[in-house]
Amino acid sequence: MTASNDFEPTLDQPTLFSAHVTPHRSLNRTGFLVLMTLIGAVSFVAGIAFWMMGAWPIFGFFGLDALVIYWAFRINFRSASATEDILVTPSELRVRRVSHRGHLIEWSFNPLWVQLEQTGDPEFGIEHLYLVSRGRRLVIGHFLGPEEKASFAKALLAALQTAKRGVTYNPVG
Repeated sequence: MTASNDFEPTLDQPTLFSAHVTPHRSLNRTGFLVLMTLIGAVSFVAGIAFWMMGAWPIFGFFGLDALVIYWAFRINFRSASATEDILVTPSELRVRRVSHRGHLIEWSFNPLWVQLEQTGDPEFGIEHLYLVSRGRRLVIGHFLGPEEKASFAKALLAALQTAKRGVTYNPVG
């Protein structure tokens, strides 16, 4: 494993596999604004009702609840900016991970020495995917769900096998 700065594939090498993995978020910006407007309106109306009953301190707690929900969603949206890129060429497998804070980490492997390991549960499916090379393990695809990990692993394994046997291999000809 080595760290590198250039993630572009070598021009004379064909790309066998390329993936850009990001965390899934089911709520977009418009949905977030609608949800926060609804939460704010319900909190305000309920707070006014409690204020009119004489329990005025409750009004502040309703506002605090809406603020905490907003803060939790903002943290969730910020963590969605994390990415993982995986690129396989006949001579190199590169993994580039960018955290939600913008920290960049890159690994480079020789695809001839890399094995793909999977751990999982019979009921749940694949839980973890690892690239193993020379005794070191690197977790990949941790943003993906079990079915997505299975599909991802199948495609990556096919690319690694192609790299190991050579791109010019043609069993028919």
